[in-house]
Amino acid sequence: GSNEGFANSIKTNTALIRKRIRSPQLKVKEKKAGVRSNTNISLLYMEGIAPDIVLAEIEKRLEGFEIDGVMDSGVIEQLSEERWLSPFPQFQTTLRPDRAAMCLLEGRVILLCDNSPVALILPTDYNSFIQTSDDYYNRFEIASLGRIIRYLASFFAMTLPGLYLAVTNFHTQILPTTLILSFAAARQGVPFPSVVEVILMELSFELLREAGIRLPGAMGNTIGIVGGLIIGQAAVEANIVSPVVVIVIAFTALCSFAIPNEEFAAAFRILKFFFIGMCAWLGFFGFLIALLAVFLHLASLKSFGIPYLMPFAGADLTNYQDERDSLLRMPLFYLKKRPIFASRRNKTRLRWKE
Repeated sequence: GSNEGFANSIKTNTALIRKRIRSPQLKVKEKKAGVRSNTNISLLYMEGIAPDIVLAEIEKRLEGFEIDGVMDSGVIEQLSEERWLSPFPQFQTTLRPDRAAMCLLEGRVILLCDNSPVALILPTDYNSFIQTSDDYYNRFEIASLGRIIRYLASFFAMTLPGLYLAVTNFHTQILPTTLILSFAAARQGVPFPSVVEVILMELSFELLREAGIRLPGAMGNTIGIVGGLIIGQAAVEANIVSPVVVIVIAFTALCSFAIPNEEFAAAFRILKFFFIGMCAWLGFFGFLIALLAVFLHLASLKSFGIPYLMPFAGADLTNYQDERDSLLRMPLFYLKKRPIFASRRNKTRLRWKE
């Protein structure tokens, strides 16, 4: 895909999108945010494709607050969210103009903020966070494989440490005897319970991740990898944690890095500790209760009227067309209709010439 990215100038960012969509239907509404900063904000949408009711709701929320200054699009995102207590973001973010242009053609709205290289895409759903621009530039086989891996990664990034605690502390009978014996042998000499091991290693990795962000340049990338290896190996040799816990935590971290959107991945990093607590308390029953609570929350969540679990919930709203671009990405010539975000008057995006 393109190597271009958004800059800090709102005019530059608008021009990058207009370079990709050279149509008079692309409209830009300019607004101001911040009583004292008077920051420029632009709403970009495709006239006739983006639903008027969604655009009106977005403008209503932007006018529903007053603040001294807006220095980044993240401020607008937090003040405009409907369910601000939810760990899952109801706005999608991107740094790529091609991704923003693709979303405009789907009937979504792009919000650009001056002095910020991050564009907000709204409305959104769970499936949109798993998708990447490259999914549409590659053949459908490799795109579908990548999506399956990302969906599995989002599940294990949230549940794997909790599942380990549930199995090893409560339900050892579901594992083969040789595997349980190897787990027990690895834990010989470890003075802490399994839950303390897991929490200790998780907090250590989160600390390494935060330290890597603050350190400058290449040193920040190095400290995350080398620091994790050194601390993990030293903790195992000192019998503070077992090798199995280090493997589980490392695999969980890899899964969180496989999620394309950083804000979306942060939700699973938070919920991971919720699953650890529930599984350490009630075992596999705690895992099921926590999983049910997350699914119920996702099922009740909406982004500007769009169900968060589309197209897995409410697929009949689009006559099951959106399922062709969900867990599996069908070939492009099957994706003839725009997703649920688009106005019902203008759903067709691909037709064959006779």
